[in-house]
Amino acid sequence: MQNRRNAVMVVVIVAVLVAAGAGLGASSALAADKPKDKLTIGEADVKQLLLLMDADKNGKISKEEYMRFMEAEFDRLDIDKNGELDVKELTQSTFRVSHSGHR
Repeated sequence: MQNRRNAVMVVVIVAVLVAAGAGLGASSALAADKPKDKLTIGEADVKQLLLLMDADKNGKISKEEYMRFMEAEFDRLDIDKNGELDVKELTQSTFRVSHSGHR
C-alpha cells in the first residue's frame, strides 16, 4: 500500500510539473521580447495553478481542492482509462487552462 501511495505521489508531482512546464513554454513564447528571470516566470505559473485549483476563490488551496484538481488531471491524462499513467500518456499530455475546479 505504501508503494502505491509513493507511486501516486510521483505521478501527481510529474503531472504538476508537466502542466507547469507546458504553461511555462507558452508564457516564454508570449514574452520572448521581455527578458525575465526564471523565478518571475515560475511565480506566474504558480499563480495560474492557484487560479485553476482554487474552486472557492479564497486565494488558498485546500487539500480537497488540490485532490479534486489532481484527480481530474489524472482522469484527463489517463487516455486508455486503465487507472494508471504511463510514459506515453504523460509525455503526450497538454496543459489546459479550462479547469473549473468543480465537479
